[in-house]
Amino acid sequence: MKFRKVVVGGTFDYLHNGHLAIISRAYEIGERVTIGICSDEMQQLLMKDSAGIQPLPIRLWRLLNELHNRGWLGRTELNVLSDPYGTAVSDRNIDAIVVSPETRARAEEINRIRISKGLNPLEIVEIPFVLAEDGKPISSIRIRYGEIDVHGKKLNQSRI
Repeated sequence: MKFRKVVVGGTFDYLHNGHLAIISRAYEIGERVTIGICSDEMQQLLMKDSAGIQPLPIRLWRLLNELHNRGWLGRTELNVLSDPYGTAVSDRNIDAIVVSPETRARAEEINRIRISKGLNPLEIVEIPFVLAEDGKPISSIRIRYGEIDVHGKKLNQSRI
């Protein structure tokens, strides 16, 4: 393990292989992992298409269940996010943040805020998108629209 403490954040709606890749990477490189999960209120503010996002208790249960199944709960700090940054902008013990190409800009913004507060910037660990079998990134919105499942398998859409 390279870092004492790593942070990741997201909605974790329809916990899918892309989410699991980011979370897995965080546990590979960090002794402890802080996971920020968006509150229902934050989702309404941040998402253009927030309709259909699962309520926080469902998203939280699925995330905790996955962490338990993988034996990671003992290394986890969990925060419900009421803003896009959470403890990433204030916790001086965090060393790194794991992101996808889609969320890298937010990590760079977090580093600017940390520097303005006199904190060290986080090392940004970017992982590539996890692709569905159709070659496009797996995303919660694609799952919600019935294009793919949580593993990126294309779903048959019959038209009547």
